[in-house]
Amino acid sequence: MCSRWVVLAFCCLGQLCADQSPKPQLAAPQLATNNPTLTTVSLEKPFCVFDSSLRPNKSYVVYLYAMKESASAISSLVTDNSSKPLDSTFQQTSGGQMGPYKAALFNVPNCASPPNLADVGDVNKVSDVLKQYLFRVGDDGTCLYDPNFLDICNPPLAPDTTYRFKYVLVDSTEGITKGQSLWSDPIKTRKVKLPLKIDTWPGRRSGGMVVITSILSVLVFLLLVGLLAAVSSALMRSEDSSAETRHVSQTGQQSELKPQSSSD
Repeated sequence: MCSRWVVLAFCCLGQLCADQSPKPQLAAPQLATNNPTLTTVSLEKPFCVFDSSLRPNKSYVVYLYAMKESASAISSLVTDNSSKPLDSTFQQTSGGQMGPYKAALFNVPNCASPPNLADVGDVNKVSDVLKQYLFRVGDDGTCLYDPNFLDICNPPLAPDTTYRFKYVLVDSTEGITKGQSLWSDPIKTRKVKLPLKIDTWPGRRSGGMVVITSILSVLVFLLLVGLLAAVSSALMRSEDSSAETRHVSQTGQQSELKPQSSSD
């Protein structure tokens, strides 16, 4: 199984490198299950995409931009007139509705030394491998509400919404764009399921059956509580009756003994 993952992942990398017009791709399902989710999208990092634009003794970083598909084509530019990348934020673009926002910044992936995908089968190494190979858009649930947060904000995406993504190569010294991918194909986050449509395995019961089962469980619980209360009350009455009987018996015995002692 692990070898299949390795072959598939390297095939994906090979297709990305061979493409004349590379663009961000969804991560292979063997490496990122349940992708996209309601609020996140896992993408392959741009291995070997910008190698022709890299120059010796230069420092580069990759910016990842995101925008909703409903944003106009005019507003899809990610650079200004001087080729500097835009610093538009999630808040400024209404979550990508008005145009692209900067969702992430990371080092250029090393095409000559990619992560060892065979290590995906090792539970002690899989986390590091996936972190090198993939990037998860929408993974920060706190940056929007933290007043002290100064880094690039990568907040959760909207459910049931279509997005596009773009990688941009930036000379970190000059702050100038040196290359960029095409916008990705439309990628849609998952839709929130209504309670009546939730698959309640096992048995694949409907939402109505789940509600009825819950109500019946509560009624059974109340019935058991009532039964225990009745048994407890009956036991208490039985103990009180026994105590009263003993008291009456002792009183009768004392009254019979008193006349005999006086006659003596």
